[in-house]
Amino acid sequence: MERSQYLLDANVFIEASRRYYAYDIAPKFWTSLIDLVSSDRICSIDRVRGELERGNDELSDWAKENSSAMFESTDRKDVVDCFSKIMIWVQSQTQFTDAAKSEFARVADGWLVAFAKVEGYVIVTHEVLKPEARARVLIPNVCQKFGVKFVNTFDMLRDLQVKFV
Repeated sequence: MERSQYLLDANVFIEASRRYYAYDIAPKFWTSLIDLVSSDRICSIDRVRGELERGNDELSDWAKENSSAMFESTDRKDVVDCFSKIMIWVQSQTQFTDAAKSEFARVADGWLVAFAKVEGYVIVTHEVLKPEARARVLIPNVCQKFGVKFVNTFDMLRDLQVKFV
């Protein structure tokens, strides 16, 4: 049985740090992430790191401390080529507003899908599939179009058999 490798969206880190896995409540969550990186089960990308490091908080500090192991480079021809195809598709979709298309081009989301597609990774995100979405280009909608699997944090943790004890 092939083991899934997971690629984490920025919202996984942000929601965890601000809510249910805050550093003072669940430090084991954060050490588990590092352990999972070490065993090649999870990672994220440089563009997510950039989004996390813009903050001035514990999450920003954590991202900076763990950037060498956690965050993979998207500066590769195969990823750039895939990202270009994704952007062409997004721009051609009349259902999305111009503002939604512009935001999607600025953030890490398209790069996540491209990296996951190239590497065969499963994206972990809190976003959910909404085929009717107009005001935002959602990761699951793009994943569905490009044949990329996606799950939420809790499904990933269950699949990886992570226990916080």
